[in-house]
Amino acid sequence: MSAKPETFQFQTEVQQLLNLIINSLYSNPDIFLRELISNASDAIDKLQFKAQTDPDILGGDGEFKIKLKPDGIAQTFEISDNGIGMTRDEIIENIGTIAKSGTAAFLEAIEAAQSSEVLAPELIGQFGVGFYSAFIVAKKVTLITRAAGEETATKWESHGDGSYSLEETTRDSRGTTIILDLKQKEKEGKDFTEEWVVRDIVKRHSDFVAYPIVMDVERDEPIPEAEQIKDKEGKPIGETTRKVVREETLNSMKAIWTRPKDEVTDEEHEEFYKHLAHDWNPPLERLHMKFEGTTEYQTLLYIPAKAPFDLFHADRKHGIQLYCKRVFIMDDCKDLLPEYLRFVKGVVDAADLNLNVSREILQQDRLVMNIRKNLIKKVLDLLAKMEEDTYIKFHEEFGAVIKEGIYTDHGRKEKLAALARYKSTKSDDKWVSLDTYIKNMAEGQEDIYYITGDNLAALAGSPHLERLKAKDYEVLLMTDPVDEWVVQALTEYDGKKLKSAEKGDLKLDDTEQKDPETFNALFGFIKGKLEEKIKEVKPSVRLKDSVACLSGDDYDMSAYMEKILKSSGQEVPKTKRILELNTDHPLLDKINTLFEKDRDNPALGDYSQLLYDIAVVGEGGKVDNPGAFSKMVGDLMSKAIE
Repeated sequence: MSAKPETFQFQTEVQQLLNLIINSLYSNPDIFLRELISNASDAIDKLQFKAQTDPDILGGDGEFKIKLKPDGIAQTFEISDNGIGMTRDEIIENIGTIAKSGTAAFLEAIEAAQSSEVLAPELIGQFGVGFYSAFIVAKKVTLITRAAGEETATKWESHGDGSYSLEETTRDSRGTTIILDLKQKEKEGKDFTEEWVVRDIVKRHSDFVAYPIVMDVERDEPIPEAEQIKDKEGKPIGETTRKVVREETLNSMKAIWTRPKDEVTDEEHEEFYKHLAHDWNPPLERLHMKFEGTTEYQTLLYIPAKAPFDLFHADRKHGIQLYCKRVFIMDDCKDLLPEYLRFVKGVVDAADLNLNVSREILQQDRLVMNIRKNLIKKVLDLLAKMEEDTYIKFHEEFGAVIKEGIYTDHGRKEKLAALARYKSTKSDDKWVSLDTYIKNMAEGQEDIYYITGDNLAALAGSPHLERLKAKDYEVLLMTDPVDEWVVQALTEYDGKKLKSAEKGDLKLDDTEQKDPETFNALFGFIKGKLEEKIKEVKPSVRLKDSVACLSGDDYDMSAYMEKILKSSGQEVPKTKRILELNTDHPLLDKINTLFEKDRDNPALGDYSQLLYDIAVVGEGGKVDNPGAFSKMVGDLMSKAIE
């Protein structure tokens, strides 16, 4: 055993986090107990899951519980569990640095909100840093833990002042004990060592935890008559009661999903959701169902109000826990819902499930496949039936994830497409559905028009839309990267084809232009000057006021897709695009006149490059030579003013 503890420094971000928690949550100190109980419950869950394949890990101790020990004299609060425990390395990874718990992202979210006092309670659990809420009430935190299967234990200790210590120690059995040296009670504050205070917090926040939350309680108990000292007349002499200490269970442990849904209050749902999801925001919607028939199972699912910070991380966890007759089987159950519904949190309790089921077996389990099919249907139905205002709140958090399903779940493509929302050239910054778009289509319009890009304002003012706007056609402005894959999978909706405003022939029947042969020679000249960048120069079917734009053939890669792939580090084959020129624009007439007068005029080469650069800038791109572009525009402006 080590002679003395080793001292380690917290990461700068961790110290920032500690200061943030201590300073911003002082008005809501109760949450420390909820978070620590939740962590203890998770530790027992993990042990139960591991025991499915390694029953010897329990070592004969299968009676799980979470024990609270408040001490008013010593002013300490102790919470213990007999869960899976942690090794020394796991302590450093999960508590010592907590970088992987999203500390940096947590701090960024706080900074972005510009109000830590308001948002910290809403974010702390979601970012997996609930352990640190102990420092709201404690001046020193000591953690003693022994991992299941290990012989020795580790002691972690910190005053929250920038460092922590680690040393080897002993613990009688596996599990974790956290000892809080409590700060001096505020004048109007709660005494967390008082029995009624602890009972109240557990009842409000942790009543549904699946394991007994116990505490030793002192009571006055009658002394049995046979043990009482009595006088000659048989009357008791002295005390008739005595102090006894008994371990009492503080929570009901009623699995909330097994109760009739009309008996569960909104407050109970909110607390259970917070425990389950580590999310301080109440859920947006819930789905509480019992399925009966050839297979029976109960489910309680929640739609979060806010997206978690790791929604798009590769190592994110799914939010579904799997039970069999209230016995925990596993969390992070990816087989019950597809990736595009990974934001859903909740519990599925299947009575007929094999207790020894593995993640591999789940993928082929017919019962699981049946549950999955029903859950997907119910969740999508729930989303489809939401009030529009509520659904918009959901869409602004999770719309991009739902769209993933359009190209990954072919069988439900239309149903998912109906849930998609977009801004448009006519929506006044509001969201519109494809059904609403079709309902509002202009007379004679046959297709659904869209344009993709990363800047809403640039898309709304894109030259590509000029003739579409002139015909009073609405255009969807698609700004999510996922939209590029959506439009590849969703080529039509409700019998209407989806057509890109920047690719192919728009088939607008009123694009009357001057005789294209008038410009044939000039177009050939321009193509020759730009042959490394473009594959064709032709009269525009898109432009009405602008002079130039770039377009592609129907199956060409869009400019936005090319940008997405390049930004992700992928090699993208160079795609030559089409330079469309507006033959009705007076500038083109003047260039053509100059060309017919003197085809060797060096200014024609500059003008060819300028037309191309104007097209690039018009779609929000970057010109190859900004300096030359700026000089040329300046020279032309000077000549025009003269």
